[in-house]
Amino acid sequence: MKKISLLFISLLSMSAITMAQAYEENVQYNKKKQPAIAIEYSYPSQAVENAFIQRMEKMGYKAKEEKGILNRDKGFLVFKNAYVTDISQDRMDYIVKVERKSRKESDEAVLYLIMQKDGANAIEKMEAFNVGQAKTFLNNMLPDIEAANLELQIKAQEEVVTKAEKKLKGLQEDKADLEKKLADNEKSQDDTIKDIETQRTSLEVLRDRRKRN
Repeated sequence: MKKISLLFISLLSMSAITMAQAYEENVQYNKKKQPAIAIEYSYPSQAVENAFIQRMEKMGYKAKEEKGILNRDKGFLVFKNAYVTDISQDRMDYIVKVERKSRKESDEAVLYLIMQKDGANAIEKMEAFNVGQAKTFLNNMLPDIEAANLELQIKAQEEVVTKAEKKLKGLQEDKADLEKKLADNEKSQDDTIKDIETQRTSLEVLRDRRKRN
């Protein structure tokens, strides 16, 4: 039974690996189609992007994000003059874009990786070995993406808990207000009953005086 379970887990792992295989693709950047390495992951785009950023930050590189309403390259992350030995022994600019695979598939993302050297696309002149290294680099990102996705899930759950706690606090405050209003109401009733008794006594006195007259 144990062997069957291990085999099942192994098959699942192999399935996950085969689902994320990098390939060569073109993507629009800097006003033209650029050769790039692409890969699809069965994870939300935010988890994929976070994982790539964190991996580059561990190597000491921070991303500059393309911004601006009229910027056609908006959303691309640029890691300037980065030295990624898993891919190449040369320093290059690593330009990345992560987007949802489609509107319907929110848990499916596509990552595009452009590599530039001296302002020119480096993939066109790269040796097949280095292109393969870039693909392997992206293929091996699954554990990082899983970790990043878990952090997003934890953060989302923390927000759910915080929201529920805030709601409970509000309800408790409402209850305290209602209890205070109820206590004030009961006191007001008691005071009113005493006042009614006093006024009735006064009324009876007046009626008795009328009878005497």
